Amino acid sequence: MDRSSQADNKSDSRKVLEAQVRECFGRVVYSHKTHEKCADILIERLDAIKLTQIVLSSITAASFLVVLFGSSQIGAVLGVVISALLIALNTYTKNYDLGELAQKHRQAAADIWLIREEYISLLTDIRIGRVAIDRLTTKRDELLSRLHATYAGAPSTSVAAYRKAQKALQIEEDMTFSEEEIDAFLPAELRA
Repeated sequence: MDRSSQADNKSDSRKVLEAQVRECFGRVVYSHKTHEKCADILIERLDAIKLTQIVLSSITAASFLVVLFGSSQIGAVLGVVISALLIALNTYTKNYDLGELAQKHRQAAADIWLIREEYISLLTDIRIGRVAIDRLTTKRDELLSRLHATYAGAPSTSVAAYRKAQKALQIEEDMTFSEEEIDAFLPAELRA
């Protein structure tokens, strides 16, 4: 095999590797954002439940005060019904810790964020062309193993969270910056 054929094969190998790593990077970006959105959804749900608990407790107390200072059967019935709802809600929150689950999603997102950044570095190394292909594939395989371990310990995401992530990434352009925005973050010496 002559030198130009070897160079072409190396170039083709890098292109194939880059295409695969880009695909993995895209999936990692979505996974990261989806876990963030899952955490957001769970925190919103927890806040709504806590507010509902306060409102139901207030209504229950008020209905029993009506019974205490009056002789209203409606107040007693309302107090019993609202108390039953409150018990059901409290039982749900006792058995299903939304705050803890949200924290697990936040941790998964943080772990995936680091891997996402390492994929960017790997893509940069591939594009620069100074790192041997064997080292690049070893790094790719290491990232894949770490990603698998992270996913194995992470809670499942939801369709609603994925849709919110998709909207954030595609429409709201989360994680994208203009040259001007990047320059604003950098010291003058590093601006484009």
